[in-house]
Amino acid sequence: MSTDEIRAIELLGRVAYGRVATSMRAMPFVAPARHIVADGRVLLRLHRGLGYHRACNGAVVAYGADNFSSGSAHLWSVQFTGTAEIVEPAEEELREFGTEPEQVDGEPFDPVYMRIEPQFVTVHVLDYASETPVTRATAHSVRRHLHHVA
Repeated sequence: MSTDEIRAIELLGRVAYGRVATSMRAMPFVAPARHIVADGRVLLRLHRGLGYHRACNGAVVAYGADNFSSGSAHLWSVQFTGTAEIVEPAEEELREFGTEPEQVDGEPFDPVYMRIEPQFVTVHVLDYASETPVTRATAHSVRRHLHHVA
């Protein structure tokens, strides 16, 4: 595993949710998902009732997560691209996911799990020199640096 992949997995472990992206009926879509990292692969938990797992299973997907709403001066975003597969997680993995939501869009939550075998990993790091993320009022006073690792 490369240094970039190790860094991306470490960052992903800091947040619980991200977004999975692929296409369904030739249209792109992005859906929220809960994730854990197990054996260097990303394991997702989605709501079966939305049907997104059917579009993802066997397809190339992108899964991204970030800390953009953290208020930190050091922001990051990671993306894993690879083939998704529906799986049955081990008991230990189920425990790691923690509590399930009771409902999604007013319907009882019905979990489905997908594993992504990463083929490409991207890490973006945004460092703010002296403040937390820029607002329009302070945009002129903050130096921004974007680092891209692929």
